[in-house]
Amino acid sequence: MIFGAILAGGTGTRMNLSSMPKQFLPLGDKPIIIHTVARYLMNKRIDAVVLGVHADWVEYTNELLEQYLPEGKARVKVITGGADRTETMLRLLNAIEEEYGASDEHIVLTHDGVRPFFTQRMLEENIDAVYEYGAVNTVSPAIDTIVVSDDGKLISNVPDRTTMFLGQCPQTFRVSQLKAVYNSLTEEERKTLTEATKIYMMRGLPVYLVQGAVSNIKITTPADYKMAQAIAEDFAD
Repeated sequence: MIFGAILAGGTGTRMNLSSMPKQFLPLGDKPIIIHTVARYLMNKRIDAVVLGVHADWVEYTNELLEQYLPEGKARVKVITGGADRTETMLRLLNAIEEEYGASDEHIVLTHDGVRPFFTQRMLEENIDAVYEYGAVNTVSPAIDTIVVSDDGKLISNVPDRTTMFLGQCPQTFRVSQLKAVYNSLTEEERKTLTEATKIYMMRGLPVYLVQGAVSNIKITTPADYKMAQAIAEDFAD
C-alpha cells in the first residue's frame, strides 16, 4: 500500500502572525493544511493519508477535514504528533503499521504540512522511483551561489553550484526500511536530524533525486506567507 505521511505538529513560532499554528492559516479559500492534504487525496495511487498534529489541534484538524474534504476524510487519519520532527515521524510510521499491518511492500511519501505547492507529477515520480531506489528526495537546483563558512565569519568554501540542490518534499521511502533507519539513530544523531534523507546518507544508503520546483516552498516566515498568497493565485497542478 502507498501512504502519505504529513507532518504538521509545529506551533509556528517563526510566523508570528496569528495565535494558531501556521498550517491552519488561510491560503485562498481554505487553510494551508487542507491544500496539502487535498493534493494527496487527488492521487488515486495513494491509499491513505496519516496526519500528525499537536495534541491541542487534533479536534480542530478533524473539523477542518469534515468541512473542506468530507468525501476524502475517510482516507485521512489524524494522530497526535511528538515533541519533535523525528518523534512525529515515528508516530506516523507506527500508526500506519497499527492500522494496516507491517509489510515490506508499504511505501510512504513524507511531507511538510506547510508545503502545499507540489504537483501530481512530483508524487507520481516519487512513487515510481522508490520501487527502484528505495528512497527518494524531491529537489530544486540551487539558483544562488552557495557559500560555506565553518565559523560563521569567514568563507570556507564556495562549492560548484551545479552540484547543489534545495531539498523539498515529498520524500519517499519504504516504511519498514525508514522505520529501521530511524530506530538505529543514537541520541546524538537524533539531535542533529532535520530531515529523513540525511539518515540514509549517514547509513550509506542511496537516495534518488526527483525534480521539484522553485514554487514548491515551505511556508515558515511572514515573507513566505506573502509569497504563498501570490503563488496560490496562479498555481495549477
